[in-house]
Amino acid sequence: VQLQAFGGGSVQAGGSLRLSCVASGFNFEQYIIGWFRQAPGKEREFVAAIRYSGQSYYAESVKGRFTISRDNGKSTVYLQMNMLKPDDTAVYYCAADRGIILSEIRNKNAYDYWGQGTQVTVSS
Repeated sequence: VQLQAFGGGSVQAGGSLRLSCVASGFNFEQYIIGWFRQAPGKEREFVAAIRYSGQSYYAESVKGRFTISRDNGKSTVYLQMNMLKPDDTAVYYCAADRGIILSEIRNKNAYDYWGQGTQVTVSS
């Protein structure tokens, strides 16, 4: 299983970025893909996740600003981030697993496979 995250960068507050998570080595359509982020000195936290059906879940802090989507044909999950804030600054990771129950979707320990992370920096 391999996950590669791309698309990070530096933007001003109010700007947008789109992250991509490209997967290989497993049956992509059967896996839940999640995005997490970790700011310096803080715990890794849930951002969004999407099931193979397309059902999505969001952290309250990003709801209405971020959109997660997936292209099963390209084995890729996207995270469109709009109206970015300085508090969104973090390293963003994508993660994958099968069979995560609803109550565990936001739990980073429920995901077995992780990508390398991509830095997002939002300046005020």
